[in-house]
Parts: sequence; C-alpha cells; structure tokens
Amino acid sequence: MINKFIKPVSSVRMQLVASVLVAIAPVLLLAALADWPWCRRLAPAWLQTCFVAAPWVGLIIGLVALAAVWIGTEWFVLRPLTTMSGAARRLGQGDLGSRTGLRAGHGQLEELRQAFDRMAESLQKRINELERANAEGQKLAALAQKLAAFAQWNPNPTLEFSAKGELTYFNEAAVKLARSVRKVHPREVLPTNIGELVSNCLETGRSQLHVETKLEGLTLSWSFHPMLAGKVVHSYVEDTTERLRLEAQLRQAQKMESVGQLAAGVAHDFNNMLTIIQGHSSLLLAKPNLPEDVREPIQSTYFAAERAAALTRQLLMFSRRSTLQPKPLDLRATVGNMSKMLHRLIGENISLKFVAAPGLPIILADRGMMEQVVMNLSVNARDAMPGGGILTISLEPANLDKKYRDTHPGAAIGSFVRLRVSDTGTGMDSATLAHLFEPFFTTKEIGQGTGLGLATVYGIVKQHDGWVEVTSSPGRGTTFDVFFPASNEVIMEEARPVASAPPAAGGTETILIVEDEPVLREMARAILENSGYQILEAGSGKEALVVWDRREGPIDLLLTDMMMPEGVSGLDLAERLLDLQPGLKIIFSSGYSVEEIDSEVLNRTQAHFLQKPYSYESLSGAVRECLDKPVAAAVTA
Repeated sequence: MINKFIKPVSSVRMQLVASVLVAIAPVLLLAALADWPWCRRLAPAWLQTCFVAAPWVGLIIGLVALAAVWIGTEWFVLRPLTTMSGAARRLGQGDLGSRTGLRAGHGQLEELRQAFDRMAESLQKRINELERANAEGQKLAALAQKLAAFAQWNPNPTLEFSAKGELTYFNEAAVKLARSVRKVHPREVLPTNIGELVSNCLETGRSQLHVETKLEGLTLSWSFHPMLAGKVVHSYVEDTTERLRLEAQLRQAQKMESVGQLAAGVAHDFNNMLTIIQGHSSLLLAKPNLPEDVREPIQSTYFAAERAAALTRQLLMFSRRSTLQPKPLDLRATVGNMSKMLHRLIGENISLKFVAAPGLPIILADRGMMEQVVMNLSVNARDAMPGGGILTISLEPANLDKKYRDTHPGAAIGSFVRLRVSDTGTGMDSATLAHLFEPFFTTKEIGQGTGLGLATVYGIVKQHDGWVEVTSSPGRGTTFDVFFPASNEVIMEEARPVASAPPAAGGTETILIVEDEPVLREMARAILENSGYQILEAGSGKEALVVWDRREGPIDLLLTDMMMPEGVSGLDLAERLLDLQPGLKIIFSSGYSVEEIDSEVLNRTQAHFLQKPYSYESLSGAVRECLDKPVAAAVTA
C-alpha cells in the first residue's frame, strides 16, 4: 500500500522524501497530540511518563526517519540498479536478448531503464545486421573466388582492359596462347587497334564480337564486352584456325558432292543419247555388203560415241556411281606392272622412280580403277613438268592415330597403304588447289584437257573409302598422298583367260522392253527384232503392267530401264512381275551403274545388268546370256 502511494512520485529524490514523511508521520502525529492540554489531562500516568514527558522522542523520530531513508534507498534505487547491472553484465557476456525486466514506472530510473533497453535492442539489431553482412560478405567472397577461378582456369584466353586500353588481367590460357606464337607476354598478341576497340565498347555500351586477327598462321576471334559499372572491358579469345579449316573442308566436300550428283545426272542423260548413237551405228555396221563409203563414216560415228562413253564413265567414277569390283590386291605389283606403260606415257625427258616398302599390306580394290588413279596422277605430273623433271611413285604402310586424324580433315584411324606421287614441276597456288578435284576444271589451254583426270581420281579414292592429300606451292612441285584402307584378305590366284565365245546368236523368245525414251526403245526393238526375237514394248512401268495383262502368250525376258516416270520404277516393275511369274528372266539397264540397284534385289531376282550406252553386240549378247542361264533357287529375304 505504501509502495502504491510512493511510486507515482516522479523523481528518486522526492520518492526518498516521501518515504521519510510516510515513516515519521505517525510519530509526529503522536508527538503533536501529546503537547495538547486535553491529552495531558486525560493521558494515564504511565503514558505521560513513557512518551509524553520522555526526552528521547526526538531521537525516536530521527531513527525512524533514518530507517525510512535506508529502506527507500534499497527499494527505489539499489534494487533497480542491481537489476540493470545484471542485465548489463549478461549483455556484455554476449546475451543480446538481455533486458532489465523492470516494470514501467516514472522518473529518472524509468528513463534509465528505457534507455538501457533501447540501447540493448539497438545493439542486438546492429550485431544482427553485422552478422548478416558478414555472411553476405563471405558468400560474395566465395563467389568472387569462384569467378576468379573460372576465369583463371578457363581453357580459352580471358583478358581485362581498363578504360585506357591497358591490359589489367589475363589468365593462364592467354599466356599459353602468347607462347604458342613465340611471344613472351599476352599484350604482344593483342589487336593493333585495342585502344579503339575498348573505347568504342565503353562509349556505346555494346559488345564487339568476331574481331578476327591473324598471327603466325593462326586465326584468332576476339569478343569484347563492356562492364560499365567498373569501366573495364572483358575480352575472350578463341583460336578458330582449325574450325575455319574444317568448315572450308566441309564446304568443299559438299560442293564436290553436289557437283558429283550433277555429273551423274549429266552422264545418265548423255548415256541415253550415246546408246542411241552406238546402237544404230552398230546395227548398220552389222548389215552385210555395206558399201565402204558408207561403212567408214558409220565407224567414225561409232568410235566417237565410244570416246564420249569413256568421258561419261569418268564422270560416273567421280560421282562414285561407277561399277566397282573390289578384290584383294597387291598395289606394289599393280603399279610395278605399269612401269613400262608409264615410261612411254611421261616421255623420255622425265625420270621415273618407283619405291615400294617391303611387307606392304594388301588392299581391297578394283585393279582397273587403281591403274586409272596411277595413270591420271602420272599424266598430271607430266603436264606440270614440260621441261622435264623427276616423277617419284612410292608405296608404304601407314598406321594413323587420333592425332593425325584431328590434324588432317577427311583422314581416319587405322592401317592404310599410302600411294605417293611426287613431281618436281611448276606446283600450284592456293587458288588452284581449292578447285583441284572439280570436274572440268583445268589449267591447260582449251582443247588440251578435259578437266576430268583428277576428278576421276577423287571419285575412285572415295569409292574405295580412302582420301587424297595434296601438298604444293608454286615452283616447288606437287605431292599427292592417296590413302587406301589395308585389308587382311588373301589374294586368290586368278583364273586363266579362256578363248572368247563366238558372237551371240539370236532367238525366238518373247521380250518385253520397258523404256521411257521413245528413240532408245525403238532402237532396242530394232536390234532384238533383227536377232529374231518377238518384242512387246511399253513406255512406263504402269503401261508395262497393262501390256503384261493383255499378252497372248508367255513372256520370257523383261528388259527394263531403272528410272521411269509415273511412280513405277524398273525395280518395282520387276518385283511385281516376279510375283506373277516366278523365274522370269530380267535385265536392268541404266545410265548409272549396277551399284544403284540393291544387291539383295539382284540376288533375289537373279537379274542381269546392262550398262548404257550399249551397242548391237552388247545388247544381243546380254539378252542371249540371260536367256540361256538356268534359273537358280530364289533367295528369300
């Protein structure tokens, strides 16, 4: 109750005064009452003796006042101060949640309590902020360290430039790049206009990409990215030398493939026309008692068509659509057997050297095509040495690894036989090398070359799963390295040639001719009718099916072109007619080659193939051979 009376007093001083007044008020009241007359009259004798007339009443009042001061100090001063001291001690020991815990009041102690609690709360908040900032700082430091490591160990050169274009940072890859071109410091490989590049980046705020520089045979692609906040520019460098070279090789390969498709199409259409020329001329030459003045121009026409057919065969070799007959072959023996012919071919002013390593592996190749490769390369070398020189042909095994493949586009890993043809001639520049294997490309004068020699080499080598590498420079000669995969097969002894068979006889069998070229179809009909055969004809696969359904007797042989309109090809037609008449004899004819036909179809149908252009003898001979061949058991898929 006394506490409730004193607490509302605002100051500590007033609280102490109030405590004394409350304590001595009863004594003062009794003393005052004792001085009144009526109290003296009415008070008993013992009360007057002990209290009213006692000389130590003042002492009692002083002692009571002193006790009141002591108790008030303990209650109102020392107790709150002790509580706050304990809170301060806990706060100093790290207990940031420490508070006084005193109830709200009035006066200076209340202000002190509030100030302490606010200070503790502010300190706790500040320390929490520092801890969070420290944690964020550690995260940023870790991130900065990670980013620094990323740049430092980046396999591509990474650099930083100041606003003045000065190199302020570079990683280990930049040092390696400088050393690869025999430079000491990365600043020695920088673009010459680096200051301008950095200034433009910072002024425009835009990155500059694909800035190319060439140094010691390398092509470097630079990219510059402005960091506006730090007023620096980051740069990344990529060595694009190999990629650009591979892209150029790919474009060249795609171009050669496109040209090959075009050449194959031209050869196919040209073969159709040559078939007409050769067929009719050979049909006329087969007539007896032909006047000499008529026979001679017809023969000239026939031989001209033969030469034209040889050109189309070269086109088909380039497009890799010629007939390939691979067999185990000793390339050393093949090239060695050509020595006499090559000596006559290159002339007396050129010296021929042939070197073959012992133990040369066998390759799987077409002998005629290998001879064509050696002959074409030798002719090319001869033409590059008009004043004479040395032609060297060498053969050696080559075991190629991944490192070689990565540095030579088109190469493969494994065991190969390398045919090297070198000359000491005029050599070629880079512009000529870029078009070297293109059909009809030649550096000779008009009328002195067809431009198909090296194109044929390219097609043959690709058809044998090989590749060609060329090294040349003006005035230093040329070297062709031709690689063929080595084989583990064994060379079989070739059968001895037998005497040629007599000319093919005719017959009376019924033949269905299917050809979309009317003139070619009429020529084939004339040749076969002249040999005694009964002929049915159709201009497409669909028309042939109609003719088949309307026939009056059996059909013994189907002679069909491979490529025909109206959605039914020669292959489709043959398969349908075989379902209707198993054992039907079939001859496929095309301006392309036998490789255009699925080998499974040839095995199953037991069909023959007749390459265009064909003559009277080749057509009649193929028909008679096919009709006379016994039918074997069909091979099921």
